[in-house]
Amino acid sequence: MNQGVAYDAARALAGRLASWIAAQVEAAGADGTVVGVSGGIDSAVVAGLCRMAVGDRALGLILPCHSAGRDVEDARAVAAATGIRTAAVALDGPYDEMLRALSDAASRLPVGEAGGAATPAQIVKLAQANLKPRLRMLTLYYFANVNNLLVVGTGNRAETYVGYATKYGDAGVDIQPIAHLLKREVRAVAAVLGIPAQVIERPPTAGLWEGQTDEGEMGMTYAELDEYLASGSGRPELRDRVERMHRRSAHKRALPPTPRH
Repeated sequence: MNQGVAYDAARALAGRLASWIAAQVEAAGADGTVVGVSGGIDSAVVAGLCRMAVGDRALGLILPCHSAGRDVEDARAVAAATGIRTAAVALDGPYDEMLRALSDAASRLPVGEAGGAATPAQIVKLAQANLKPRLRMLTLYYFANVNNLLVVGTGNRAETYVGYATKYGDAGVDIQPIAHLLKREVRAVAAVLGIPAQVIERPPTAGLWEGQTDEGEMGMTYAELDEYLASGSGRPELRDRVERMHRRSAHKRALPPTPRH
């Protein structure tokens, strides 16, 4: 496929996704959308699609929580490139207060088992890190409730399949417009939307702690994961890891189980 055809296909895809978002907003009787703009490529693409879908009724929230300075800079660059209106809420203080309260109460109890090789310190570190996306979810829904907006998720197909998301955090949304897109497809749409190069080329990270990257956390590259999901090909150990992650994260893609009568 030549570059011109690829660009046209990505542009058509962006148009279809924007139309889908607009239809979801109308069906819900909402007045617009709200999305967290982190400075990463996935949220940048969703911000651009929301802006295409509902114009000035799209809101982007910049929600730093002990974040790297680059995160906010790139988030503002995304806002400038897409034209989405933004509001910023610093969550450092609320995070610190909640962590103090939780840590004080939890210190009186033993740390549970994670079902793997994680140490108690690693278990606590992840629990503390997951507070960040959950605080962002609370903030997004506050703005959604006040302004009658749909909360739009930013998870792609690779992340959705292996469950790389925080339950009731970044996975706590109303709609997921790019959950069927491979990472390479997200990059193609980003180019169509005019997302800044530094955002497209930046190593993906959830910003859970300093130096954290998505690929390091998952134990594989997005290129490997994309290829496996697209064609089923990959190293045996990679296939095993992906399918194990998929099985263990099934609860993240389903409603809470209930007993039968």
